[in-house]
Amino acid sequence: MKHTLLSSACAIVLAGPVMAQTEIEFWHAFTGRLGELVAEQVTTFNASQSDYVVTASHKGNYSETLNAGIAAFRAGEQPDILMVFEVGTATMMAASGAVKPVYQVMEDAGATFDQDAYIGSVKGYYTSSDGQMLSLPFNSSTPVLWVNRDALSAANIDPDVDLSTWEQVGEVLSQLKDAGNTCPLTTAWQSWIHLENFSAYHDTPFATKANGFGGVDTELALNGPAQVAHIGAMGQWAQDGKFIYAGRRNEGGANFRAGECALFTESSAGYAGIKSEAEFEFDVRPLPYWSAVAAEPQNTIIGGASLWVMEGQSDAEYKGVAEFLNFLSSAEIQAKWHQDTGYLPITNDAATLTREQGFYEANPGTDVAVIQMTAKAPTDNSKGLRLGSFDQIRGIIDEELEAVWAGDKDAQTALDSAAERGNALLRRFEQANR
Repeated sequence: MKHTLLSSACAIVLAGPVMAQTEIEFWHAFTGRLGELVAEQVTTFNASQSDYVVTASHKGNYSETLNAGIAAFRAGEQPDILMVFEVGTATMMAASGAVKPVYQVMEDAGATFDQDAYIGSVKGYYTSSDGQMLSLPFNSSTPVLWVNRDALSAANIDPDVDLSTWEQVGEVLSQLKDAGNTCPLTTAWQSWIHLENFSAYHDTPFATKANGFGGVDTELALNGPAQVAHIGAMGQWAQDGKFIYAGRRNEGGANFRAGECALFTESSAGYAGIKSEAEFEFDVRPLPYWSAVAAEPQNTIIGGASLWVMEGQSDAEYKGVAEFLNFLSSAEIQAKWHQDTGYLPITNDAATLTREQGFYEANPGTDVAVIQMTAKAPTDNSKGLRLGSFDQIRGIIDEELEAVWAGDKDAQTALDSAAERGNALLRRFEQANR
């Protein structure tokens, strides 16, 4: 036995020192089921190779994670990878010296990186004017209409009723209310869905200069006739008890998952929570549009977040980052992520694989988000938003919308105020980033 142990020890010494794994720090904003699925991805990557170990840390909600990343960079303690929600894109682009563009990370690491493999309507949000990807799309979603089929049946409404237009939704809300339903409609992320995506879906500008893609001298246009009409209708629904406002983020999700609400406008990524918690029959429909505004809908825009690589790291870390990002983009990992969460597949191969695996056929409606995003080529009004200080601007919009829901302001007054207050922030951002 001693001879065997001594031989083993000598063999280890002769083999040389064991190389330490390079640690890759990844800060994200996910909790609950999504947090579990991110942890699963990290565990799978770490087990797939021995050169790198990714350490994932939750840093709060989207706003808190962005702020934590900024503070860490100023202190020289930034992570390798930072998750930033889509409204922080312009802020990150303007953070000169703080981020290393993804295409540059891949090039320097000698990694294979085909930007054309990514779905155009997804990657365009995070691409420079010369076509280079600045960050990696990670959890990209788009809003859809979630339907509690049991609630419709309980109100003697055909659960397959056509809900493709807001005019039709309005009629169903009246029927639900008359039948005693206490929450006919609720929403998550009111600005993202009912102003930002509403504008894109109806091919009307949310802001000038191609929604900010054309320059930082953009101005908000969210107070146009189409937006005012939609918010005015929702304001009346709120007064009539047909639309129940639950909060600025996704507070309404709990009400829908508990079976309290019949209709719910929310991210396609609501799929993970709804599938695991709902004890009722549900389905997912396309986001409604106003037929009085558009003959047919354009395309919705993405929400969610992308992964930004921070400056100030070692070459070894950047090589590990490149490997991890390529792993996340692989067809198998992306297809599983898409199927588990409801987030969009970020590559064409992942979408094709999902279809080939029969997922859409077995889970009707789960392809709605993909179709909604890719059926039409984006226009200047529907390729996304690139506005400075947009997290703060969303806070202003939230305040003004809440005044409409409460009956304290009419839609025109509230949206005019949102535009005026938001434009003041855009001018400060322009001054700082000329």
